Amino acid sequence: MKDTDIKTLLYAHLVCIFSVILSTCVPSLFLENFSVLETHLTWLAICSSSVTVFNLVLYFVVKPSTPSKRSSLSHKVARFLKCCIYFLVSCLGYHVIFVLYGAPLIELVLETFLFAVILSTFTTVPCLCLLGPNIRAWLRVFSRNGATSIWENSLQITTLSSILGSWLGAFPIPLDWDRPWQVWPISCTLGATFGYVAGLATSPLWIYWNRKQLTYKNN
Repeated sequence: MKDTDIKTLLYAHLVCIFSVILSTCVPSLFLENFSVLETHLTWLAICSSSVTVFNLVLYFVVKPSTPSKRSSLSHKVARFLKCCIYFLVSCLGYHVIFVLYGAPLIELVLETFLFAVILSTFTTVPCLCLLGPNIRAWLRVFSRNGATSIWENSLQITTLSSILGSWLGAFPIPLDWDRPWQVWPISCTLGATFGYVAGLATSPLWIYWNRKQLTYKNN
């Protein structure tokens, strides 16, 4: 593990953090009365799009994973379609989980689904960019000692921190504080966002701190 690899990871994560900040600040210049709380659904759609685009750009620029030997157009199209299906399944899966954990089944369906979309953006999109539509690779990375690179270690941290943040964000909802951010699913989406940003910020530092203990096996 080289320090230059960790620096590259850090810079990539800073760009991802910038994509979140960008989605929060820039739309107010073009959309009237835009705010994260008042126009929350609009912000969710913009933030999801921004983070996805920046992740894709970083993937093509940095290329942290080993490129596939098959580079035909048909293979690329099939891979892209698989990624789209994986993302959709992830959104639907999160949506079902949220309903099972108490989210409204019929009311606020759009709000719940966009919460699933933003959480999928923070967790599934990076997995698709780094590992592709490969369930075996996903299971390997998220198993014990399954990471084979610092990119996969950071993927573990950011994914878990995003999910943890969304879970912690649900705690203030039943409290009678009567705050606008307690409306479903604002506190959960904000928690997921803060968790994602925290994971991006801390994972390079954690990897650097533990670089002597981290050993990777080649695939």
